[in-house]
Amino acid sequence: MKNHLFKSLIVAFFCSLGSLSGFAQQKNNAFKQGEELTFKVSYGFLDAAEAKMKVYPMVSTINSKPVYRIDVTGETLGLFKLFKVNDTWGSYLDTTKIIPYQSYRFIEEGKYRKNERVIFDHEKGNAKVRLYDRDNKKVVDTKDYKVPTNVQDIVSGFYLLRTMDLKKYKKGDIIHITGFFDKEIYNLKLIYEGKEKLSTQVGDFDTFMFTPIMPANKLFRGEHPVTVWVSDDQNKIPLKIKARLMVGALNMDITEAKGLRNN
Repeated sequence: MKNHLFKSLIVAFFCSLGSLSGFAQQKNNAFKQGEELTFKVSYGFLDAAEAKMKVYPMVSTINSKPVYRIDVTGETLGLFKLFKVNDTWGSYLDTTKIIPYQSYRFIEEGKYRKNERVIFDHEKGNAKVRLYDRDNKKVVDTKDYKVPTNVQDIVSGFYLLRTMDLKKYKKGDIIHITGFFDKEIYNLKLIYEGKEKLSTQVGDFDTFMFTPIMPANKLFRGEHPVTVWVSDDQNKIPLKIKARLMVGALNMDITEAKGLRNN
């Protein structure tokens, strides 16, 4: 159960702030290669997991185009290792256009494994999903899906958000978002809740607050159960996520920030 709660928090976060499309992207002054953000995930008073967002130090290329390789990882800690989770979501993101050319998931949850790679063709509006065997060596299934042009994946959309001018939004504004994840196109809504000051392990910040409108489910409690705080500065880093559950609450708090573009 706890591993599913942790995964749900991560997915809720990146589905709410990620997967943007149809917005005018600004020049990227927010992040660079080598950035690494670390978070503690707690359930009540217990440390449940550690999550990381990492932009690899070297710029890669796909089809001769420069891309950032970005990994988001989550791993259970302490007593929660009984519900072992060791997941990686990744994206190869065009350094200029801030759109994904490939995304991947390596999922280890108990005995369950899933290795998947998605190849995006933005000109044709196509996403090719390749599912690999347990050892991530052999393709066992391939399927094509029609997707909106310049669609984002679960990771890349958040980095697109960081390039946007968030100051133009007013409290109550709704950002409509579209993305491709787990073989489906998602059309979600994100409410801008205004500004708030927040103290963290990496400093005190003015923040932007967002709440995604979540579909009804048996995990989360209340009308808008997930809240996300993003720093109101040039870096626009995620600082905190809180999810109200049917039993208790799950929190994700930043503990370390390295390689920031703007210090």
